[in-house]
Amino acid sequence: MSPSPSPHTEGSPNDLLLVYLTHPGESKARKLARILLEKKLIACANIFPQGTSLYTWEGKICEEREWVSILKTDRARFPKLQELIKSLHPYDCPCILALPIAKAYGPYGDWLRSCLS
Repeated sequence: MSPSPSPHTEGSPNDLLLVYLTHPGESKARKLARILLEKKLIACANIFPQGTSLYTWEGKICEEREWVSILKTDRARFPKLQELIKSLHPYDCPCILALPIAKAYGPYGDWLRSCLS
């Protein structure tokens, strides 16, 4: 008889999300990440250096320098996370994209969940 698998083993469907978010500057990205961490709405934030975004806004093609953060959270916290981001973010329409994590290394997924509880 083999041992029962852990509910959060690698390859299992789970409730974890990656949230992609853009910012007008590094300090704003860091400040928001710290607030989200303090409120336990995310377990981790990765902030990436400035890049160029090209997009259409109000009928015009725009080009801006932006920073990107990848936030790690779960489905249960996403609604509150999204509302807080909308209330604190300087953009009228912030880019908040939630992507489900199809697979995660079991111990890492467990660590993420422990940070959120």
